[in-house]
Amino acid sequence: MQKFDAFTGNLAVATAMKQVNPDVCAAYPITPSTDIMMIFSDFVANGEVNTELVTVESEHSAMSACIGAALAGGRVMTATSSAGLAYMWELLGVASGLRCSMIMTCVNRALSAPLNIHCDHSDAMGARDTGWIQIFSENAQEAYDNIIQAVRITEHRDVRLPVMVCLDGFIISHSYEKMQYMEDKDVKDFIGEFKPYRSLLNVDKPETFGAMVLPNYYMEFKRQVREGMENARQVILEIGKEFGDKFGRYYSYFEEYMLEDAEVVFVVMSSAAGTVKHVVNNLRKRGVKAGVLKPRVFRPFPHVEASRVLRNAKFICVLDRAETFGGEGGPLYLEIKSALQTDKNNVPVVSRIFGLGQRDFLPIHVENLYEEIEAFFKTGKIKMFDYVNVRE
Repeated sequence: MQKFDAFTGNLAVATAMKQVNPDVCAAYPITPSTDIMMIFSDFVANGEVNTELVTVESEHSAMSACIGAALAGGRVMTATSSAGLAYMWELLGVASGLRCSMIMTCVNRALSAPLNIHCDHSDAMGARDTGWIQIFSENAQEAYDNIIQAVRITEHRDVRLPVMVCLDGFIISHSYEKMQYMEDKDVKDFIGEFKPYRSLLNVDKPETFGAMVLPNYYMEFKRQVREGMENARQVILEIGKEFGDKFGRYYSYFEEYMLEDAEVVFVVMSSAAGTVKHVVNNLRKRGVKAGVLKPRVFRPFPHVEASRVLRNAKFICVLDRAETFGGEGGPLYLEIKSALQTDKNNVPVVSRIFGLGQRDFLPIHVENLYEEIEAFFKTGKIKMFDYVNVRE
């Protein structure tokens, strides 16, 4: 049985964490993810979970505690944002390299400087190559559902990599919306009992964790992370289908919105996808064959599947809420371009950077983008890279 209620994104995540009931949660508060730990600490104080909540002096310490707890054989969760994630960076590779099963919610927020507490994806994109699975959420419902699925993904024996579930700061984290949530028992049945792969507390079979590895074996360890990431591809699909069969909401690598016959395709992640879908609806009424590809899984990136669904497009506009500073375009653009190149698809693709520091991204801005594309079909000229809604 499922119920409806009004949730913020942070409340949705904290509720999912309560239902998961992790063994250990180590965290240090940072805007806009602070709310998650505040709410969850109430669940701990009220005895609604039996989680060991570890309050630490920094995000670096939070991740250190999570790694230790995971290696000890615990089910582990945490949350952070922006500079907090950046402060953990040294340890993100440790978590994946030691094949720690854990879940971290990243409430996306811009990195300094200048100081900005609002949304963009520079934090998560800065960590995209640290060996963490990354799943992005459009709304509170997806954030809630993604957290629950992430438990199964990270604990799968063929994966054993940490999972980062992302949602847009303030836009989703602090906004109320109607969503469905499950009974505690149904969530517990879905995720199952936690069975650690190994434990440093197993005195009957002592093992070494985190030893120094010299050049003769270092590459083999990193290849194992790659293998876990590759294994995650099928696991993500299987768990998304099982979740849908049980709860009615199916998940895959991405959402295809009006893509069947789309000639103009916008590729965009997270909360901004709703704005783009709204404009696509209006374009369709005008007879324009437009559609949206909304990636949900950024790591491992579904190159083959993305190129397949984009095969019939005549023009693609990739929208990134993060910069690469010197790259050909935004990080999502580079993945899409790579996928198309591998598929020998020479469709025109442009990169647009939007919403840095939560700059407004409104329907009029998407409509202006379509006008640029419409002009391209007539003149053959368009900027391959540009910013959206930026002062000259």
